[in-house]
Amino acid sequence: MPQRLHLVFGGELVTPEKSVFKDVNDIHIVGMYPDYASAYDAWKAEAQRTVDNAHMRYFIAHIHRLRDEETEVSPTEELG
Repeated sequence: MPQRLHLVFGGELVTPEKSVFKDVNDIHIVGMYPDYASAYDAWKAEAQRTVDNAHMRYFIAHIHRLRDEETEVSPTEELG
């Protein structure tokens, strides 16, 4: 069974209506988590900490979905 990694990150958005960061250099990387439950807890803590700023958003990225070992690699990936 593959490891199911989750990345929690966030930052200030240009506008609350879109998921476009104001400055990608200021993205806050909360951390990488081995399961959704712990990632959710970290996400919730950061979201609650910044609840007074409508432009701040935190996200959970499902890193395990980016890499499927059963799928053939792309030509650009073979270059690395």
